[in-house]
Amino acid sequence: MKQAIVARTDVGMGEGKLAAQVAHASLSAYEDADDRAQKRWKGEGQKKVVLQGDGESELFELAEQAKSAGVPNAIVRDAGHTQLDPGTVTALAVGPGDEDDVDRVTGHLSLY
Repeated sequence: MKQAIVARTDVGMGEGKLAAQVAHASLSAYEDADDRAQKRWKGEGQKKVVLQGDGESELFELAEQAKSAGVPNAIVRDAGHTQLDPGTVTALAVGPGDEDDVDRVTGHLSLY
């Protein structure tokens, strides 16, 4: 089991903002998973990676691929209280899901 979080590189998030957006995405996709996947992922140590995304359209394309594959996923939009405009898409989490399924969606991306 694995989760991949794809964070945008083109919006200029500071390190703290990036960390918060990744955390939001991870939790949101976890909540999208069924009970079996949640328990299995937690039992296996909650493996996750953070990857680079080039822009909003890429995140939406990846989310569609995940949805088509039946992999839990979640897009995060910023509230706009600090660095970004309200509604800015910042991150996508794919999984938790079987590692092969997650990699089919995100395996071509570089580590953040």
